[in-house]
Amino acid sequence: MSLDYYQRQAAQFYQSTVSVDMTPLYDRFLPRVPTGGHIVDAGCGSGRDSLHFSHLGYKITAFDASPALVKLAGRHTGLPVVQCRFEEFKAPTPVDAIWACASLLHVPHADLASVMAHLAAQLKLGGVFYCSFKYGQGESSREGRHFTNLDENELKQLLNGLPLHIAEQWQTGDLRPGREQEAWLNALLIKVAP
Repeated sequence: MSLDYYQRQAAQFYQSTVSVDMTPLYDRFLPRVPTGGHIVDAGCGSGRDSLHFSHLGYKITAFDASPALVKLAGRHTGLPVVQCRFEEFKAPTPVDAIWACASLLHVPHADLASVMAHLAAQLKLGGVFYCSFKYGQGESSREGRHFTNLDENELKQLLNGLPLHIAEQWQTGDLRPGREQEAWLNALLIKVAP
C-alpha cells in the first residue's frame, strides 16, 4: 500500500523532504558512529541523509523499496542506491550504523519486530540504530500510506527479545515547515549480545 503511494507521489515527496534540515537528529546520531564508518540508510527516500553523511566522509549504503525514489535518490546523491525492502537487505559485512529515518513506520506492527531483528543482524556489536516513528499507539492509514505509531512503552515492548538496547529516546516535532505540530518518537538503539 505505502509502496504504491511512493511510486505515484515520488516527485512530490522528494521535493517536500530533500531540503529539510535534519541537523538536530544528525547531532545525536553521528557522535556514536566511528569516523569514516559504514552507515546504512534504510528507506533512504530522497537520499538527503545519505548525501549529508557521504559529504562527511562516511561510507554509505542506501536502499529504498520504491524504484521511483531509488532513481531520484541516486541522481541526487551520485551514489549507488539499491532497490529492496527492509527484509531483503543484506550487508556483505556487518556495518557500524543504521539510519532508518521515518521509514520503518510503514512496516505493519505484526512484522516490525522481525524486520528490526533482520536489520539488527546487519549491525556490528555495539553498532547504533536510529529509527523514528509517528508518536502514538496503533496503526493507521492516510492517503494510501500505512503507519505504525509508537510511544515509549510500545517501543520497549517491540524490542523485548531483540539484541537492541535503548540508549536514548526523545520526542520532536516534525522538521518539515508547517508540520511542526506532528509529534515523532526518535530512538538511538545499540546492538548488544543476544
